[in-house]
Amino acid sequence: MKKCLLLLVFAVFGLRLFAQESHPSQQYQPIGQGSVKVKNYYLLSLIKHDPAVMRLLENDAVLADMAAKRNAAISASLTDCKDYTCFTANLKFTDDQIKTVGERLAALYTPLNALGKLVKTQLIPSGTHVLNQKLEPKQLLVKAWEIEASGVNRVISVYAEGKKPNYPTIDSISFNVHAKGYTTQMANAVATLYVEVKSSKLFFQAPLTAALIFLDINERTDAANDEPMAETVNKAAVEKARTVDWNKYRYSVILVPGAGPGESGMALSAEGMLRCRLGANRYFEGLAPFVMTSGGKVHPFKTKFCEADEMKKYLVESLHVPASAVIVEPQARHTTTNMRNGVRLMYHYGFPFGKPAITCTDKSQSEYIEKTMADRCMKELGYMPYKLGKRLSDTEQEFYPLIESLQINPLEPLDP
Repeated sequence: MKKCLLLLVFAVFGLRLFAQESHPSQQYQPIGQGSVKVKNYYLLSLIKHDPAVMRLLENDAVLADMAAKRNAAISASLTDCKDYTCFTANLKFTDDQIKTVGERLAALYTPLNALGKLVKTQLIPSGTHVLNQKLEPKQLLVKAWEIEASGVNRVISVYAEGKKPNYPTIDSISFNVHAKGYTTQMANAVATLYVEVKSSKLFFQAPLTAALIFLDINERTDAANDEPMAETVNKAAVEKARTVDWNKYRYSVILVPGAGPGESGMALSAEGMLRCRLGANRYFEGLAPFVMTSGGKVHPFKTKFCEADEMKKYLVESLHVPASAVIVEPQARHTTTNMRNGVRLMYHYGFPFGKPAITCTDKSQSEYIEKTMADRCMKELGYMPYKLGKRLSDTEQEFYPLIESLQINPLEPLDP
């Protein structure tokens, strides 16, 4: 009888553990302090963070051979390549390589080995691949790999080869790939890369390092703006959130999207100021305990001014909103990710996820959010990061956060 009861207890506990590990967890603490690598390539970052998984993959004959052949090709390219595209051809994953790696990951995966534990205790709870949470863990692992490998290739295509990004006027490469000397610059970059990766036995080390180098030399590390935010620009707000009586407020946060100046040297546009004033008014009315400013270094091309940071400065210094009541989201580059990234911060900062928030902006953008943006979200993100609620006024719209917002998008490396 005791044995049966014990088995029942283990069975129930096991089911509960499985249920907890099959969904994102708001208590999960992400690794990596919000680095560009972690923001874009969470699975690859987790692998690098776990010595047991590293050993498992480095000791696989197929994957080790892939790493060795790539390193040899990179070494040979330093002598043989006469054109920048010759260098990049050796850095990107081919379709066959992506498929082969997926097959090897599936073959190596078991629920109880190091790879299985990484998926269950890190990858799934992180929510970074939440759109595939209904897949079996092994399948989710393979899908996450495919998404992140495509993201690595995307960076090399755009920021080494000069291919057009989705938004060329703000996100393009910083160099003229047809200029005299660009191939020499590429050769120097690849030579630097080879020094860093030549001893690595990890199959993705060279392409991943290449992608990070190209983002770096293009000054395109926007995905890590202000990171680690919870310990720096948002520290006071995060601490305040732990003590808030949420029942006293109708909404969790007032989200104010940025409006880029579009003029070199200008820190904050008139439109951004007006949006801040709308948000401040509603904050002082007690509608929510926080105002969130959202927007990265977007307009004009390669501006040094971050919309969210400048709006916070204006809210605090000119409108006298307490600094501890302002959360900055300094990475969004579009209205779609104003909403998505805002939801992510609400989630990670422990806001009640079932409580509505509001957008507070000018009339035209507010109407756009209500009537048009759903189609754009589905086209660009592949999901809706929020659900709309009631319209409060010409400038204010309720929205409810959705867990799908946690899904990363390494195909947009500046705002994944």
